[in-house]
Amino acid sequence: MNVHRFIGMLILSSVVGCQSFNLDNLRFQSPDKDEEVEDSFETKVETPLIGEYTTIAGLNKIILEGVGLVTGLDGTGDDPPPSTYRTALLTEMRRRGVKSPNMILKSPSTALVVVRAELPPLVKKGERFDIQVRLPSKSEATSLNGGRLLETYLWERAIVPGRGLMKGHVFAKAAGAILISSGEGGSKASLAGVLLRGRVLGGGMAIKEDRDLSLYLRNDFRSVRNSRRIAERIGKRFHHYDRYGLKESLAEAKTDQLVVLKVHPNYKDNFQRYLQVVRNIAFRETEVARRVRMQKLQNQLHDPVTAQKAAVKLEAIGKEAIPILKSGLKHESLETRFHSAMALAYLEEPDGVKVLAEAAKEESAFRVFALASLSTIDEPETHIALRGLMSEKSSETRYGAFRALWTLDKRDPFISGKDMNGQFSLHVIDTQGPALIHLTHRRRAEIVVFGADQKFMTPMTVRAGKYILVTGSSGSDTITVSRYEKGKPDRRRVVSARVADVIQTVAEFGASYPDVAQLLAQADRQQNVPGFIEIDALPQSGRYYYRGTKAVAKNSSRKSRVGRSNLVPNLFNSLSDDKALKQREKLGDDEPVIQATSFETSGEEGTASLADVSEDSKDETKSKKEAKKKSASKLKFLKLFGKE
Repeated sequence: MNVHRFIGMLILSSVVGCQSFNLDNLRFQSPDKDEEVEDSFETKVETPLIGEYTTIAGLNKIILEGVGLVTGLDGTGDDPPPSTYRTALLTEMRRRGVKSPNMILKSPSTALVVVRAELPPLVKKGERFDIQVRLPSKSEATSLNGGRLLETYLWERAIVPGRGLMKGHVFAKAAGAILISSGEGGSKASLAGVLLRGRVLGGGMAIKEDRDLSLYLRNDFRSVRNSRRIAERIGKRFHHYDRYGLKESLAEAKTDQLVVLKVHPNYKDNFQRYLQVVRNIAFRETEVARRVRMQKLQNQLHDPVTAQKAAVKLEAIGKEAIPILKSGLKHESLETRFHSAMALAYLEEPDGVKVLAEAAKEESAFRVFALASLSTIDEPETHIALRGLMSEKSSETRYGAFRALWTLDKRDPFISGKDMNGQFSLHVIDTQGPALIHLTHRRRAEIVVFGADQKFMTPMTVRAGKYILVTGSSGSDTITVSRYEKGKPDRRRVVSARVADVIQTVAEFGASYPDVAQLLAQADRQQNVPGFIEIDALPQSGRYYYRGTKAVAKNSSRKSRVGRSNLVPNLFNSLSDDKALKQREKLGDDEPVIQATSFETSGEEGTASLADVSEDSKDETKSKKEAKKKSASKLKFLKLFGKE
């Protein structure tokens, strides 16, 4: 019996031993199979990101409205008929202690206007934005040209179901000179419509508390614990220091569903990028899992097809990802180098400045983001790179570089401007590129002269507003600026024909920004301007980057859309009308958008059409190109007021 038991135990132990041996052999002989299982597990159990559990709020624009009074009209105003608008304006005038308000409203030099604006998202108290003014439908006033809006309060307006249009809190106040179209060309009816509305650049000022972003947790995920965890994860990546030097999170959990989010200073001019990064912060992740993910992201960064998403995720990780992003700067693909450099810029690393400057110069799809990134790096190398870009051929590259440098350091001596009696700023830049005068149509009144020695060509006779006349005889190197106004002594001054000197003189004579814009528009039509005139020539988002030639890059793997057309960094907010944007996207990068000589308005909106000039063919000789440019210059026009 014992013998049989002993033999059975030997057989059992041998079987177990054989199984153990075979399993070990299997484990050592089939490592690929185990790795496949492990990879499959990691793929299925990916790091959860904050964006998977939240939605963003606070990006909406608040509609504001008010009733204001325009003064300074040249007999084109009227006595407004009885209406709720008139009642509201009279009430406000009496509240301010204005004497004889009805007599003021009867004057032909005044007009009642409706003031409207869209309060931008994330606007801070004291920041400025554009406002729109228009005459009410029953007004008999004929033109707002030359008018100035007196200080007006703007209220939130909203349609409440069951209660109609309701007036809310006062969010802003508005005032300033009104910019309208030059009123040239087109039918009489269409021009009359154009004169009844206008815009005040930067005329609105926020007076209420700052607007912040909000993150809302999904309903199936909401809880106090999750809300706090999200705030902690964001605070670990993004924080600032209070006045006592203590670290303070930029995210605060308010409820079980709401997290209030402040924008980090590095992203103040590109909050869209900030939101991308925040959404890609890990909600929950161990240190080992993070290192494994970083290795995968490094591989994706070095693949141009996946480089864009990988760079954002690495940026969300923070300083720990800097070495990986720096490795991307050495990649052969401009796409990988660009996305790596952009992420490094927002991580306060200047190593990618040269790459960003190269991207802004060479590739229109990257330009807007490259310039926005450069505006965050306050290093001497950045200043030099942006100065160099202002001498390029492309108008949007030149003005985009100017705005980036202005955002980075307004006191940079290369771009420092002069305040023209509080009406607008004048910047004269000593660049080597083609002669260019750039004006703004939105945000702030500003004229940038690229080419300090630009001179008006004579003979020349133009006006700057109602009272200022600018003349120059044929072949003369001087320009005479005269001001004639009833009841005041005449003024006259002879200055050089330099564009900057003439603009400065007419401003000293009391010209507003709309007056100077009118001067330049007329001079451009008469071919007195030596180069091009552009308005809001800004780089755009949503263009395609082609990996190879456009003829070859037909499938999705050969091209990449960089950003979205409606999500431009707020540093380069979309300022032109829809048609201008479409024209510029078609033209791409290097050719300026030449504007038509006359308005082609559509109904009340006064929509101005655009004419573009296609790029000169490569086989044209230099003389043919020059002839073509001279011919195109006859078609230029300065559009002062776009579609509302």
